[in-house]
Amino acid sequence: MKSKEIVDSVTMKRAITRITYEIIERNKNLDQVILAGIKTRGVYIANRIQERLKQLEDLDVPVAELDIRSFRDDVKTTEDTTLMPVDVTEREVILVDDVLYTGRTIRAAIDNVVSHGRPARVSLAVLVDRGHRELPIRADYVGKNIPTSSDEEILVEMAEIDGTDRISIVLPE
Repeated sequence: MKSKEIVDSVTMKRAITRITYEIIERNKNLDQVILAGIKTRGVYIANRIQERLKQLEDLDVPVAELDIRSFRDDVKTTEDTTLMPVDVTEREVILVDDVLYTGRTIRAAIDNVVSHGRPARVSLAVLVDRGHRELPIRADYVGKNIPTSSDEEILVEMAEIDGTDRISIVLPE
């Protein structure tokens, strides 16, 4: 498996900071925002956005941890480890994930969120948008657009679980 680093840790930090600034600019009522990280790496990205919001706006935005497995249309499980710290009803929910690809994960995440209440609005923040959508879903906040072929893969590594921050493209053999 050949891979090539395309985003280093400094560039990744900048992308997350840029997403944070865009969230601040586009959300007049930041106190109504909930960051909903999609397990696993989406939760770590959401936590980093939460930290930047604390630094920049002195605001503690809640972070939900979404387990979308039981909402997927291709894999069924009854286990759901979702952590929803506050009621989503009438709140601005920002889904956070590492890579946007076909859109199926995001559809499952939306189903999970609405199972907890009726948000005022749901938007999407992703670290990488790689294209190849199968559903009519687009990100509102994008760290990096990285066009890929369908046989390539995007690998996001995060210090919290991988020991390093970087984004690589995995090339077919």
